[in-house]
Amino acid sequence: MYLVESKGGAIVCMLLSLFFLGTWPAILTLLERRGRLPQHTYLDYSITNLLAAVIIAFTFGEIGKSTPDSPNFLAQLSQDNWPSVMFAMAGGVVLSIGNLSTQYAWAFVGLSVVEVITSSITVVIGTTLNYFLDDRINKAEILFPGVGCFLIAVCLGSAVHSSNAADNKAKLQKSTDYELGTVSSATKDDENGNAPVEKIKPGTAAFLIEVEKKRSIKVLGKGTLLGLGITFFAGFCFSLFSPAFNLATNDQWHTLRDGVPKLVVYTAFFWFSVSCFVLAIVLNITFLYRPVLNLPRSTLTAYVNDWDGRGWAFLAGILCGFGNGLQFMGGQAAGYAAADAVQALPLVSTFWGIVIFKEYRKSSRKTYVLLVSMLSMFVVAVGVLMASSGHRK
Repeated sequence: MYLVESKGGAIVCMLLSLFFLGTWPAILTLLERRGRLPQHTYLDYSITNLLAAVIIAFTFGEIGKSTPDSPNFLAQLSQDNWPSVMFAMAGGVVLSIGNLSTQYAWAFVGLSVVEVITSSITVVIGTTLNYFLDDRINKAEILFPGVGCFLIAVCLGSAVHSSNAADNKAKLQKSTDYELGTVSSATKDDENGNAPVEKIKPGTAAFLIEVEKKRSIKVLGKGTLLGLGITFFAGFCFSLFSPAFNLATNDQWHTLRDGVPKLVVYTAFFWFSVSCFVLAIVLNITFLYRPVLNLPRSTLTAYVNDWDGRGWAFLAGILCGFGNGLQFMGGQAAGYAAADAVQALPLVSTFWGIVIFKEYRKSSRKTYVLLVSMLSMFVVAVGVLMASSGHRK
């Protein structure tokens, strides 16, 4: 079994995890804006997310010889370690519920703000729990100021969303097209009847309406409190999965029998991903036939035949699976509180939000000031959190 033992190796794992975990939400958001039902996308995503855990378990988890203290993945499957397995599966359940919630929150609040708020709540609650579970191996005088910075980022994230929502509302109120509910993506040339003359500019009312027409979740005209409510609920779920995984791998509550080795990170991650997969399948098949938020009803047959964007959904699952696995590998070496530095993923998600989805185009100066303040606070918070890294003996 391969273990990350150095602080440098743990930081490399965290950086790779940061990129993967910051990119997969952008892919799911892109598919929703193209009109693909989130139930279809999440079912595809769940398949490859589990596949990533299986790949990690049968590679890193099987490298080298198995020992009584550090058994390989397959050797540990037959051991009496069910209390730790249940902690790992509980972590998978709350992560799955959080991920499922965010795919709806992205539509209402926007990719950038959702990722900042959920990540900050994860750090404020989850990092505090992990600090005490890890026997305080991280430097408290550095760690908790970083947690405070994340808390400030939550407030700024909410302010950014409110300001940007007000900007969009003002744009739409000035647009006659919004009142009529119609907009054309381009005017037609009188001579040939099909040549576009003018392309819609990002950030305009026409652009917002055009996006609304294509997307699967309709959000224009709905209250902002719904989106923020879903976002804060998702953040609370995310704050519990890492402490649950910590308990699964380190058995701080001494639930295992004497002589039974603790779960290695790869075995815990396998069971963690299995529970993620099962819950996601059950909930999303239910949502096919009983959709939420006025989404159209679908069926299993329609899902199986929907290949539009399936490759992207598969890629998102692989990225999320490897991102979570790398986070846990780094956390086992340097402390799970420090590994929560991967919650810097909004820096990556905000980049994709601005580049791909044209978020904040033609917004007010107030929105831009709040956005820059939010991201700056986030950078400071992540730097401080990584500086608190310890070393597990």
